[in-house]
Amino acid sequence: MEIDSREFSIASPVKSVRFGGSVSEILAKHKQGDSSDYDLLKHQLADPCIKDAQIISWLQEIRSCVSQLNKDHEQLIYTVLKLPWIGRRQAVVEEYMTFLGNLVSAQTVYLCACLKMVVTYFTPMRVRICVEGVNISDSEDEDEYENLSRNFDQCHKALQLIAKYVPSTSHFLMPVFQENFPFIQKSSRTLECYVHNLLRVSVYIPSIRRDILELIIGKMLQLDVSASRSDIEEAEEIAMQNLQGHPLKEEGLFDMDEDMPANPSTMAVTSHSVAERLDTLMAVLMAYVKDICHVNGSLHVERTKELYRDLLSVFDKLILPTHASCHVQYILFYLCSFRLALTEAFLDHLWKILQNPSQPAILRQAAAGYLGSFLARAKFIPVLTVRACLDLLISWIHGYIDSQNSSGKQACCDINLHGPFYSTCQAVFYVLIFRHRALLEGHMKKGLEYLQSLNLERVVMCQLNPLKLCLPTVTSMFAAITRKYQIVFCYNVIERNNRQLLPVVRSSTGGDCVTTKTNPLDSFFPFDPYLLKRSGQAIEPLYQVWEEFEDTELLSPRTSKQGPREDDDDFLYGDTPKADAIVGMTPNSFDSNLCSPNSIGSPPITFQKPF
Repeated sequence: MEIDSREFSIASPVKSVRFGGSVSEILAKHKQGDSSDYDLLKHQLADPCIKDAQIISWLQEIRSCVSQLNKDHEQLIYTVLKLPWIGRRQAVVEEYMTFLGNLVSAQTVYLCACLKMVVTYFTPMRVRICVEGVNISDSEDEDEYENLSRNFDQCHKALQLIAKYVPSTSHFLMPVFQENFPFIQKSSRTLECYVHNLLRVSVYIPSIRRDILELIIGKMLQLDVSASRSDIEEAEEIAMQNLQGHPLKEEGLFDMDEDMPANPSTMAVTSHSVAERLDTLMAVLMAYVKDICHVNGSLHVERTKELYRDLLSVFDKLILPTHASCHVQYILFYLCSFRLALTEAFLDHLWKILQNPSQPAILRQAAAGYLGSFLARAKFIPVLTVRACLDLLISWIHGYIDSQNSSGKQACCDINLHGPFYSTCQAVFYVLIFRHRALLEGHMKKGLEYLQSLNLERVVMCQLNPLKLCLPTVTSMFAAITRKYQIVFCYNVIERNNRQLLPVVRSSTGGDCVTTKTNPLDSFFPFDPYLLKRSGQAIEPLYQVWEEFEDTELLSPRTSKQGPREDDDDFLYGDTPKADAIVGMTPNSFDSNLCSPNSIGSPPITFQKPF
């Protein structure tokens, strides 16, 4: 299959010095066993000082013989694929793209090699060009990337061209993307460029968007669990102390940090190195989500629904089973803020997982944690939706208690048997702690009647004793709030639990027993405060921070003796377990513009419509 010559306008090649005969002659001699000129051809093509005119001349001759370039000539093809065509003048780029189109059309055996070659340009590369015998190098660590946008454009045009002539290209791309994904220890710039380019591919080859998102989010989760909340906070504290201990010098001839803001709080760089890389990728992914879902500033419903379905699939497969991730799940939080229907769909999805007995218990517990944290922290969830979810949760809790009472067996405090129940109770307590003011605002009497209708006293007093296994901070604050409004008095149960000498309960994840003073549910609230600075700017206006109570009588005597902490949002200080250094898994149509939000500086790119 030959490419229409009208697709590219190729300038006439400039004569240049070369050795050996024509490519057709060289191939004929090689077939007869004489490889001297064949080796010379490969050597000339591999010359780092090769000129533009030489490249064009060789490519035109090679294209004329492309039907002869079978598997026996792979060394020659691999040499041509290593030619430094990106960033050269337009005539070279166009001739090279024409060569790629001819090659993959005539010899599909080289399709994957061509794809790998293009994808290697998805990250800034160390470029070495020989000019008049002098090597000029450009390090990827330099700050100026004037040609980066142009290079990425050329890469995507090449991919689109290959996909046009080989419709099955999409089936071969994901292994190439996976293989070439930079190590997560690479620089933020390298990771940012690669993820940015993968997302651009998902625009003009939408059939693999879900796979691309899964690949990216999987890598981001590795970063996320490698940077625990406590490690990030410690790094920020050390950075702030160092900054305060070394104030900015007076202006002088040798001051290098001219652009440093006068106010340290305005610095949008996360001090923890791993978290900073994650922050960069979260910013890229959030910008992508926003661009996909909005057209000319207005939400495009169908595109938003399609993206939601893709992200929800990745959530179920990767995010939900990952214990104690801190930030990646905020992609769903951010997307749901665009439209109430998305919020309700996400809540309904979590609810179906929670109340489905065929789901693994650990996933049901995780779903309960997501439900509670999302309802408590998302400002964009209206009170009516919160009440509707509380009604569902509390009804399920009472139904569970009924089933235990009717079983004729003595209920016991066993997380392996009742883990989803305890997690659901904790979710309800957590939501009420954060949302009780909103539930009572406007009409105090009706609000109190609603809270009383939940029959929380029965939950607290039941034999399963949920207060015993909830996080101590949740238990104490829930007890204080319900005491203030005389909804239920929890302190008798709490004191009895403290007096009982039941040293251990079984952990929901198996293994050694743990004491009830730790975190027997292995619970965490996935929407705890967002710590990444740059991407956090999109989350801040959507987020409900913890507000300390002004009424000192709200807290029990034991709690009120503790001095207030300086942290803005320290509701669960010391109770949430740290994330492990590895990902912990459970056993069992768009044609608008896409650009990176920060340093890449890619201008708007007009993509071809999907084919």
